[in-house]
Amino acid sequence: MRHNPEYDLAMQRDAKSHKGDNGKVAVVGGSRFIHGAPIFNALAAEASGIDTLSLCLPKCHEEAAKGWILNAFIHPFQGDHLSDADTEPILELIAPLDCVVMGSGIARTGERVHALEDIIASCTCPMVLDATALQGNTIEIVSGKTAVLTPHLGELERMGYTMDDLPDVARDSGAVIVLKSYEDHVFAPEGTEKIRGGNAGLTVGGTGDALAGLIAGLIAQHMSPFEAACTACRVMKKAGGNLEKTKGYAYTTVDVIHEIPALLRMQ
Repeated sequence: MRHNPEYDLAMQRDAKSHKGDNGKVAVVGGSRFIHGAPIFNALAAEASGIDTLSLCLPKCHEEAAKGWILNAFIHPFQGDHLSDADTEPILELIAPLDCVVMGSGIARTGERVHALEDIIASCTCPMVLDATALQGNTIEIVSGKTAVLTPHLGELERMGYTMDDLPDVARDSGAVIVLKSYEDHVFAPEGTEKIRGGNAGLTVGGTGDALAGLIAGLIAQHMSPFEAACTACRVMKKAGGNLEKTKGYAYTTVDVIHEIPALLRMQ
């Protein structure tokens, strides 16, 4: 993992800082049948070292979230799926925050997508967008905003792009795009970076959710979106390498998240 002076500066803290000075993140995700995705987002953001965390997820998963995360404000949706009724309360919640992760685990149907698009369009804080937040019009909606998009190849196809399009898309929109694969590619207005490493154990469900949460946590601690994306990709791949030595490929996303704090110190 390369040494990066900007990263070191980002992680230094004022000894006199107060709660909230070192990162405030929100997560908006989940559906009736998917509770783990937003929790993985939140756990990874927490592992980055942020101060405060807000988690918006289906009402039916409120208690599960409370069981996994003690240091979080839990804001359940009005029901068991994201709906238009949730739009204004979520926008009020995220307005003063440093970063928000949206899309992981949200059902890709009707009102859910409409509500998510409305939140993205009106959001004024930096965003990390994953899964259902990645639609054919997402680039248009986020153009000029501070946003990191984290598609895999299938989601990129749904968005209507190929890998060859992404340097121009990033430059024209101002967004950072992380194309997840056995080699991650990070496209940004300022350039492109390829991240190698990791292993096939990282195909386990939830690692993409953890990556999105980690990026958000680093942005909330004043790292640039491009550097946050590159750093998070390296950390995830290094975590997979570490875990393979003791667990083979039989490790989980929670195991990966537990590796994050130590790896962030290895600069």
